[in-house]
Amino acid sequence: MMPLEQTRTLSLATRLLGLIIGTVLTLLSVIFGFVQGVAVPAIILYALATMALFFWGWKFILPHFLIEAEQDAEADVTGPGPFRRVWIRFMPSLLGLGAILIVFFILAVSVEGFLNGWIVASLIILLAIIVGTRAIGPLFETNRSAFIGIMVLIGLFAVGAMNIEGFSSGYNIRSMLLFAAFLGMASVGQTLVALLGGLDLSIPSVIGASNVGMLYLISQGVPPWLAFCCVLVIGALLGVMNGLLSFRLQGQALIVTLGTGFMIAGGVQIITSIGTAYGGNVFGTVPGWLSNLAAMNGQTFGIPIPPVIVIWVLITILLVVGLRMTVYGRYLYALGVNRISAKRVMISEMKYWVMAYAVSGFFSALTGALLLGWSGGGFIGVGDQYLFLTLAAVVVGGTSLMGGQGGYGFTVIGVLVLQVLTSFLVGIGLDYEWQQFIFGLLILPMVALYARSPHIRTQI
Repeated sequence: MMPLEQTRTLSLATRLLGLIIGTVLTLLSVIFGFVQGVAVPAIILYALATMALFFWGWKFILPHFLIEAEQDAEADVTGPGPFRRVWIRFMPSLLGLGAILIVFFILAVSVEGFLNGWIVASLIILLAIIVGTRAIGPLFETNRSAFIGIMVLIGLFAVGAMNIEGFSSGYNIRSMLLFAAFLGMASVGQTLVALLGGLDLSIPSVIGASNVGMLYLISQGVPPWLAFCCVLVIGALLGVMNGLLSFRLQGQALIVTLGTGFMIAGGVQIITSIGTAYGGNVFGTVPGWLSNLAAMNGQTFGIPIPPVIVIWVLITILLVVGLRMTVYGRYLYALGVNRISAKRVMISEMKYWVMAYAVSGFFSALTGALLLGWSGGGFIGVGDQYLFLTLAAVVVGGTSLMGGQGGYGFTVIGVLVLQVLTSFLVGIGLDYEWQQFIFGLLILPMVALYARSPHIRTQI
């Protein structure tokens, strides 16, 4: 084995890399100082301090991470050094923290007035919650994803309440729950399909088709309640079609559902554009009862709570209990864990696969119909955002896309985390482009924080 002193010596290439990175960081600190209007002597002092600290860390700390092994002088035992052990164990969390700090730095430089005492305090609180969650998360081995998700949700809400006026008001909470209800119902099918190891990319198209299709039926003289029922039945039938095709073409569920989604969206636009110049958009009168179900000013038995929120809560209870307590739920998990073993105990793989996609189609159609009550007009692209969001809610919540692990209760936590994060980004006044950038970038450390357990197949 090479002497310890040699292993701690950085190569010429590594030194050059350190020089480049240190120079860039120093230049960024200078730019940051001028942007913030700091005095020139202070900028020079900060630049020198930044360069000195970086090169000190690069010279004396980095070698510990590059050590492959160190030998105990008293016992003939080899193993990774202390710094390397910490890096190996907490690498996802450290990368996530680094991403958050990079985002904070970019925002501080780019957004005028972003850097203030409350923002810095909020960052410290958020980082403390993340570090604390990561430290005590292993104590909750059974439901680690739920625990970490709830902690992240609390942290995001606390930071939003501290920095955004009215963030914790009743009106804003009701607004967040309303949009979370739409996303939550759209994610029902994605969760069930994911538990089987599949994906449903037709959800946005079914949402848009039902949104436009229901208003089109109403404009053609069909009673609103009947149009509502027809849309739900058609959505379920489209899900059955997805299930049958994807089951027959095993391993191609992603492409099959994407293709059927395009077909559904295109077909609806063709039908609704006959005799009109407004393809993809339908104009008509939305019934009052549907508007009451989904609008912000909707009431539930006289209580100023949109009924769609109550509907989502009831759906959540039924699904959480059903997946854990019924034969259907147990068989669904069994198929997700191991299809061959489930088949040998006479569980019909095709039946449950098709049923999951039928449920997905039904709830996608329900989401589209309810969005019609919220917006007051039909639009084929109303479901486009749900392609990414349903997948993100499932993954952030902790349901494995490999199947057999997770559940809808975890998805609900993921939905709430995403909605609070979205409201926070809107509340601090970021442009849409920045919202998309931050939203996508923060998803990565969030998922890394969950420290996914090995898939259940490896534990059998």
